[in-house]
Amino acid sequence: MSKGKTGNKRSALAEVVTREYTIHLHKSVFGASFKKRAPRAVKSIREFAKVNMGTTDVRMDPQLNKLLWARGIKAVPHRIRVRLARRRNDDEAATEKLYTHVSYVPVSSFKGLQTQQVDE
Repeated sequence: MSKGKTGNKRSALAEVVTREYTIHLHKSVFGASFKKRAPRAVKSIREFAKVNMGTTDVRMDPQLNKLLWARGIKAVPHRIRVRLARRRNDDEAATEKLYTHVSYVPVSSFKGLQTQQVDE
C-alpha cells in the first residue's frame, strides 16, 4: 500500500448519469416462498440500484412496480430491463444530495442486450 497518496476516487456527486441495465430477477427470487417472491424482487431491484449507482435513496417508478406485481405475488418475471437515473435532490432538507430513479424499459427480447449509457 502506498502511503500519503490521496485517492482519485470518482465521486457519485460529480456525475448525474442514466444507464440501462438488464436485471436477472430469477437469481434473487429462486427458492423464495411464493408469498415472498414479488416483495423480494422489489428489494433486489432497490439493492441493485443502490450498488450500481452509489446512492442510498432509491425511488421506483409506479409503472415498474405494477409490472412486477402484474402476474401476482408468485409469478415474477425472470428478467427485466430498467433505466437507472442518478439525479440531483432538489429538497433542501434531504440528507442525500443525489437519488436514483428506477423506471421500466419495454423490450421485445433480452438477447444480446448490454448495459448502455443513455443521453437525456
